[in-house]
Amino acid sequence: MDDPALSHPPIRSLEDALERCQVLGMRLSRQRRYILELLWQQQGHLSARDIYHRLNQEGREIGHTSVYQNLDALSEQGIIECVERADGRLYGHSSRSHSHVNCLDTDDIIDVDVVLPAELIQQIEAQTGVAITDYRIDFFGTKAVSA
Repeated sequence: MDDPALSHPPIRSLEDALERCQVLGMRLSRQRRYILELLWQQQGHLSARDIYHRLNQEGREIGHTSVYQNLDALSEQGIIECVERADGRLYGHSSRSHSHVNCLDTDDIIDVDVVLPAELIQQIEAQTGVAITDYRIDFFGTKAVSA
């Protein structure tokens, strides 16, 4: 199946996300807007349960089913990111190519932009016979202790 995010420019703002929904013919319901607004306010990644609780704490009433259905639709269309973890899915606002730093102390996932040297990409292509068109790197570590 083709990745919908690859056929469109990257989504870099809430406005881009809303516009992509319209371009794709997705209904911009109140609940869908709430979810997109919350994800764009966050620096990290949230579970569906976290999204449900935060929206309801803000007085934006939304049901569990509506949260899950909207997250599925938005991630399937490449409008938001879905990260599969052993303990469930996490959602973030960034759908553009990027890498992750996974903090083993806090379970946080931090988005980072990593640009590999062209020589390394060429070396990987030579070893595998595959033309690299995109990449994502997952880093794992603990909080650094200052000296």
